[in-house]
Amino acid sequence: MAQSKSNQRFTITEINTWDGSWELIDGVPYNMTPAPSPLHQRIVGELFFELRTHFGSSGCAVYVAPFDVQVDKADDYTIVQPDISVICDESQVGTKRAIGAPELIIEVLSPSTALKDRNNKFNLYERTGVKEYWLVDPYNETIEVYGVSGGRYRKRKVFGRDDSLLSFVFPDLRVELSAVFAD
Repeated sequence: MAQSKSNQRFTITEINTWDGSWELIDGVPYNMTPAPSPLHQRIVGELFFELRTHFGSSGCAVYVAPFDVQVDKADDYTIVQPDISVICDESQVGTKRAIGAPELIIEVLSPSTALKDRNNKFNLYERTGVKEYWLVDPYNETIEVYGVSGGRYRKRKVFGRDDSLLSFVFPDLRVELSAVFAD
């Protein structure tokens, strides 16, 4: 994940004119061009299937990257492409991107994105009111679930390959991780 070497702060409008796929966090651009690994894609696909099956016609929609999310509509310096977003307010979804914090965001870690996902995005999602954040570690076959409590993220639980992941925001959402991490 290439980060700009410049000290210049960019806006969403500026990066929309650039070639390729970009995220922007607090004005710092990150090139999203490198293709995800087959393992990453398989895990994203399995999680998308589980979530889409669960939410069905419930009023919540599940989106998979590349899908732009401007988590704070007043912030012209930040737009991200989470691996998976669950949005339950359809008015947040426009013709080009979602504007506002999704209820749930999932990021699948890779060697090139792990620090950004654990630090920059964690802090961004926490401060903008994303209610639940899942960090998926495909190599250790775990999912860390964070939920907001008192305006801050608290690690609620770490789920492993043999567990049933239980969401804290959606109490009836159960994901069998043996299917997500299947060989």
